[in-house]
Amino acid sequence: MHLYRTHNCGALSHADIGKEVKLSGWVHRKRDHGGVVFIDLRDHYGLTQCVVDSTDNAFSAAEQLRNESVITITGAVRARSEDTVNKALSTGEIEVQIAALELQSAADTLPLQVNSDEDSGEEVRLRYRYLDLRRQRPHANILLRANIIQSIRQRMVGLGFTEFQTPILTASSPEGARDFLVPARLHPGKFYALPQAPQQFKQLIMVSGFDKYFQIAPCFRDEDSRADRSPGEFYQLDLEMSFVEQADVFAAVEPVVKGVFEEFSDKKIDPDFVHIPFDEAMLKYGSDKPDLRIPLEICDVTDIFRDSDFSIFAKNIDKGAVVRAVPGPKCGSRAIADRMNSWAQGEGAPGMGYIIYGEGEARGPVAKALGADKSDEIKQRLGVSDGDAVFFACAPASEAANLAGKARVRIGTEQGLIDDNLFKFCWIVDFPMYELDEKTGKIEFSHNPFSMPQGGMDALNNQDPLTIKAWQYDLVCNGVELSSGAIRNHLPEVMYRAFEIAGYDAHVVDEQFAGMISAFKFGAPPHGGIAPGIDRMVMLIADEPNIREVILFPMNGKAEDLMMNAPSEVDETALRELHIRKQLPKS
Repeated sequence: MHLYRTHNCGALSHADIGKEVKLSGWVHRKRDHGGVVFIDLRDHYGLTQCVVDSTDNAFSAAEQLRNESVITITGAVRARSEDTVNKALSTGEIEVQIAALELQSAADTLPLQVNSDEDSGEEVRLRYRYLDLRRQRPHANILLRANIIQSIRQRMVGLGFTEFQTPILTASSPEGARDFLVPARLHPGKFYALPQAPQQFKQLIMVSGFDKYFQIAPCFRDEDSRADRSPGEFYQLDLEMSFVEQADVFAAVEPVVKGVFEEFSDKKIDPDFVHIPFDEAMLKYGSDKPDLRIPLEICDVTDIFRDSDFSIFAKNIDKGAVVRAVPGPKCGSRAIADRMNSWAQGEGAPGMGYIIYGEGEARGPVAKALGADKSDEIKQRLGVSDGDAVFFACAPASEAANLAGKARVRIGTEQGLIDDNLFKFCWIVDFPMYELDEKTGKIEFSHNPFSMPQGGMDALNNQDPLTIKAWQYDLVCNGVELSSGAIRNHLPEVMYRAFEIAGYDAHVVDEQFAGMISAFKFGAPPHGGIAPGIDRMVMLIADEPNIREVILFPMNGKAEDLMMNAPSEVDETALRELHIRKQLPKS
């Protein structure tokens, strides 16, 4: 017989009754009934009930066991009595009568309960993550993640993609987020950077003559934590394709993403990946990552308020503000209107105007100032009815869109308009190539500097930069951005001009992106790609509100690994070898 086990703890069934078996695992739960001790023995595969009574040699040892101690038991499989069968377990028809018990490893008093769904708090869970991962839900989440990654790999290979690994130590480049820097011991004063993404390398793979690349790529960004973003590192399905247009990238990605969601989730999936231009998304949804499960659309009503008797809005419109209106189904009460106004103030806005519709009339200060005709026109435009309300955000366009977009989500959530059993995907397309920095007044890239501008060199030379669209796109699901991608700028002259508009002259491009711009001068194919986030996909499929729940060993919100005590102090000898001196901020 094997030293530790003949079966795993999820394998035994009615067919094994009468067999002598050996099982090893953790003591999930112990129940002492006086002369009888029941042990639920757990391993990676499942749970088996084991039993020992006072006449057995193993009884004394069983009585002394603590939960989470690791044991090996030997015994005979027997049927449970009919009234004790546990239909929730695959092994629920049987139990093992313990003949021998060996303690492999004793557990100390536990800092958190493994056999319970009780939340011990993030700090305790992350400090003892190896215990937390023994719990059913975290354990299942990590297995789900592994299976999703395996499925993605199989799907990508099936589509003719080849997996390559790109470097982890590379050069720092201005790609948007803050780099993690690694001092180069052999080159004093110089640093490597951990890649924010394999962006330049995957483009160089295309220049190297490979046609379809993919990788489950680690990415490193020194960013603050959010519910949908883990600090430090994350993983993405990174892919790139040669000789493609935007539609080709969509055609490659959609069946992979849709197939994974279908394979691992029981929720409904809308098969239509709708395309929404960026400008339309910002107008109708107040966000470039809209949750399309919410059946509400924002409407611009600036024209109705311009030169109106509602002077607060009219004066702001004269100064360049816009007015966005958000429908509020079943929100036609003063209590809800006041609550929305207070919420908006909590978001940093002066408040939200509102009109309440009921009994054939419009009520509230805004309606009184506008008059019946204009109030009715708003009602018709937004398609609301008696018992509903309309809420207004008046501010510069970006601020008004942001507040209206958040209000749309709040109303959808509070009014129960969101179908939690549905995944709705969309592509946000036609992003602006450039945007204006309101503080400096300078033009800068709005999304990805390596994207091909729509219209190419002609657009760069002859259009107002703020009107130029890029071949950039985002994949969004249920209000979560899963991915960004683009058709790349593969022409050196177009790249130089694109960066020139953003304030970078040729020598900066040659210095910052030396490898890529040099490669493009030796014949580069048109190419494009995208990189769906693995962590976010798993988070959605697992129905977890926080991304840390689907990461094996996550950091906390302060980018600390409490289990490994990272970041940590480094010995002065090591710093001297790296030619680094600490200069700490003054407390």
